Amino acid sequence: MVMISEPVEAQIDAAFDRHLERVRAFVRQPSISGEGVGMEAMAEMVRDAIRGLGGSAEIVPTPGWPVVSGAIDAGRPKTLLLYGMYDVQPVEGEEWLVSPFAGETVDLPEIGPSLVARGVYNTKGPLAGLINVLETIQATDGRLPVNVKFVVEGEEELGSRHLPWFIQAHRDRLGADATYFPFYCQDRHGKPHLWLGVKGIQYFEVRCRGGAWGGPRTRGVHGSNAVWIGNPVWRLIKALATMMDEDEQIQVEGLGDGAVPQAEDAELLARLARTFDPVTELWNWDADRFKYDLRADALLRRYVNDPTLNIDGIWGGYTGPGTKTLLPHEVRVKMDVRLAPDMEPERVRERIVAHLRRIDRGDLEVEFEEGYPPARTSVHEPVVQALVRSFRSLGREPEIWPTIAGSAPFYLFRRVLGQPFASGGLGHGGRPHSPNEYATLEGMRLFERSVARFLYEFAGAGS
Repeated sequence: MVMISEPVEAQIDAAFDRHLERVRAFVRQPSISGEGVGMEAMAEMVRDAIRGLGGSAEIVPTPGWPVVSGAIDAGRPKTLLLYGMYDVQPVEGEEWLVSPFAGETVDLPEIGPSLVARGVYNTKGPLAGLINVLETIQATDGRLPVNVKFVVEGEEELGSRHLPWFIQAHRDRLGADATYFPFYCQDRHGKPHLWLGVKGIQYFEVRCRGGAWGGPRTRGVHGSNAVWIGNPVWRLIKALATMMDEDEQIQVEGLGDGAVPQAEDAELLARLARTFDPVTELWNWDADRFKYDLRADALLRRYVNDPTLNIDGIWGGYTGPGTKTLLPHEVRVKMDVRLAPDMEPERVRERIVAHLRRIDRGDLEVEFEEGYPPARTSVHEPVVQALVRSFRSLGREPEIWPTIAGSAPFYLFRRVLGQPFASGGLGHGGRPHSPNEYATLEGMRLFERSVARFLYEFAGAGS
């Protein structure tokens, strides 16, 4: 096993104020992929940061936002593919304590001094921290313990629309022993979570418009006409109600077909149920209770093995201040399905279409975004065990989860490139996709130390 040198950790601590400025620079540059704000400038910042490490880097165009690709050849036996994202979610309509792109420090109640900014947790903060670690190791030890390659996309928040194209087109230069995604994974009490997999996702939109069935065809009309003209909003609400019952059990026939628990899940879930902290989990998501009244083991099985059918937003008609009686001509709903192992997006699309056809009266249209399947790595993979050892070496025992409910395009690294993957790092942050997204200052420092240890652990794994 190759151990990290003490000067590396000492330099991380000594240079942390400067390292924090890189994080601030990253989050101060807006890069909202859904709105097309600041994307080119952010891609250039990532490219320049890799070049600043002495690596090769280029901005690779795609039909959407580009991918930043790069490499540093340290002449080492092992190679790690570093995956990241430089895009973030919109902030419109959110109320923040500070400007979301100011990169300001706030002393948060129950949390402590933290950087509050869009993307600081998800996931520009970890990306900047990783670059800080690589820079520190080079300056202290002369060269990295592993060769590294970079794939940093600008469409993760859009479902990684064009990353499959990039991976397929450039797979000959993306070979590595494993893929790593840097991420803060400690809860607010300091316990680290280590997720072995991610769920897949299928995003779609359903529209109801006036037409031959009735309802205004091209424009909203005076609301008094609801006495004899049909309303698309009522029709869409009724359609949605057929997809989920009052207990939020999915009613789309066959939607969960293909979901199969993984072989090692039983043991992992039994162990997880003994340490699971429901109070902290509910605090994370600003909720008073779970929607199921179940024991920890049964609740966790649902979390890992069940798909979701979620309404992300619904709009139509007038929603501004004051009053305006209106009968809308159109209403839309954005929805997503999270795919449990081993579900496939093509099958999900078929089931959604079949359900809507059964209830359709000529008023519904559905449009799908590109979806992707779930992905999973065994706890026994060397890259995962290197991450576990890096946590333990800093006195933290990780709580190992079979999967996280969220999604990431890790199937591309597992299926297409044939690489195991690992995701994580010490450090605490929270409120992704929400106002006042944050990462603690002390957590960011600890993250850099843990990532440095992980790189050395991975370099020595199996040697």
